[in-house]
Amino acid sequence: MKEQWILLNKQVDYKSLSEKYNVPSVIIKLMVNRGLCEEDMSGYLHNDISTLANPLLMKGVKESADILMKVATNRERIAIVSDYDCDGIFSGMILETGLEKIGAVPVMYTPDRVTDGYGINKRLIDEIYNQGINYIITCDNGIAAYDEVVYAKELGMTVIITDHHEIPFVNESQENNEFEVKYIIPPADAVCNPKQVDCDYPYKGLCGAGVAYRLIDYMYSINDIPFEERKILLQYAAIATIADIMELTGENRVIVKTGLNYLSGKSGIGLEAMKEINDLSGKRISVYHIGFVLGPCFNAAGRLENVKPAFNLLRSDNVEQAREYAANLKNLNDERKILTEEGVEKGIKLIEGYSDDKVMVIIIEDCHESVAGIIAGRIKEIIYKPVIVFTKVENGMCKGSGRSIPAYDMFTELSACKDLFEKFGGHAMAAGITMKEEYVDELRRRLNVNCRLEPKDMIPVVRIDAEVLFRHMNENIINSLHVMEPFGNGNPKPLFCGRNINVKRASIIGRNRKILKLVLIDQIGDTIEAVYFGEYEEFLSMVEDRYGRGETDKMLSGAANEVRMAFTFYPEINEYNGLRRVQLVIQNYDIIS
Repeated sequence: MKEQWILLNKQVDYKSLSEKYNVPSVIIKLMVNRGLCEEDMSGYLHNDISTLANPLLMKGVKESADILMKVATNRERIAIVSDYDCDGIFSGMILETGLEKIGAVPVMYTPDRVTDGYGINKRLIDEIYNQGINYIITCDNGIAAYDEVVYAKELGMTVIITDHHEIPFVNESQENNEFEVKYIIPPADAVCNPKQVDCDYPYKGLCGAGVAYRLIDYMYSINDIPFEERKILLQYAAIATIADIMELTGENRVIVKTGLNYLSGKSGIGLEAMKEINDLSGKRISVYHIGFVLGPCFNAAGRLENVKPAFNLLRSDNVEQAREYAANLKNLNDERKILTEEGVEKGIKLIEGYSDDKVMVIIIEDCHESVAGIIAGRIKEIIYKPVIVFTKVENGMCKGSGRSIPAYDMFTELSACKDLFEKFGGHAMAAGITMKEEYVDELRRRLNVNCRLEPKDMIPVVRIDAEVLFRHMNENIINSLHVMEPFGNGNPKPLFCGRNINVKRASIIGRNRKILKLVLIDQIGDTIEAVYFGEYEEFLSMVEDRYGRGETDKMLSGAANEVRMAFTFYPEINEYNGLRRVQLVIQNYDIIS
């Protein structure tokens, strides 16, 4: 895929800032490249859990706490209505753990992905009401459930919403053909969502578990529960924040940093079993481990079955039983991977019929609806366009999941088509839709007619922090970069580049022979090892197209050759047989013209 490489070069007084904050100049450069101004740098470098804002600044927290204290005092049952993804699972566990601690009697209810769809619904409300439960608290859902909350209130129930999704709105026509945005907030007894326009909470980017954590954090404070009791809650919030691909900025970065530190130690029986089954016991848990190993195992429960195995694992107090639950979740995730690969293959073939579209809207036959969002995300990465993948369900209906690119606000664009939908929710980068199959073509037409994406918007941008020589990539620099962790969405790993690099040698390594190992020489003659985990066949094909088969064979054999390329990379320490050496992890590559 064509890429646009941009070398970031913002001008500030690096030397004086380096002295002021006692960090290398490269750290100042990296912070500046991430949009931090001087007054933000101290907080970025020295943040901890004590720097989180007062939870009472979040609209709805005080009202929610008053209700929950009444529930706890009377030892009443309260229904937690969660969601079936990681954020829903762990926000549910935060509420359950916290409410039990203050003396309430929480009962978990989670909609079935296939039969119920997303979020609280009337069937669940009836089930809760018929069980004699008069209190409901949602997590990671509810902000779009206006009719459902009205229904619950008509039954005489008390409803608290905790959510982080965008507030639904309509554009009301005014005089002079102008429009006024009217936000539609369900008439719950309390609504905790920092995205409410009149909410004073300073950080708006929390996930559902983050919102739930701040509420329970306040409940613990007014009940004099020691901070030590928050450790498991912070682990839950960190996992959800990463798995929901929230930006690791501000409070999210604090929550993830603190939660990962706890998670890297003893994490409780359930999480320890999950780490063990994935060969992570005793290891320092990173954002990568959550995003690509542990998180998908929890997500797989709600995708292919239901979330009960995930909740059972997290509640388990028996080591052997927890290991069985963990093994089951891992097996479900392995099955999910197969379904995803099959769906991506089908989806790529389907989009060939809509090659001129800027917004891809497809229906994949015989696709499990639970993996539609993953498939949409994978296709989006391949073609770098917004993608919505629908699957057929009962009674002529379709369910769709969309994934977007930065230049396209999917929530806003889909909001203009709400008349076609039965259910709809999401945010700028992702959305979920339920609609009649007969309207899918009309949705495709409208989205593309109204699409304002320019060709440049559909070229991925690679933002490079600095051009360096290999001698700059040493162990001291790698150690200094740790102050910027955790890395992830919104706080990316530092990305460096080198141009006019000779590929001295290339070889295929690894258990499955899928890793490209390179020996590189920069323009002043320094040598370093590098690895590339992408499609090595495409790399070799590009080299052969430019330099010919003869030079490619020389490169593969380690003989002197003319192959010169540009690379982006980040450095890491490779430890093997007791030896430590710096190696580069290649992210992007291009041929020198």
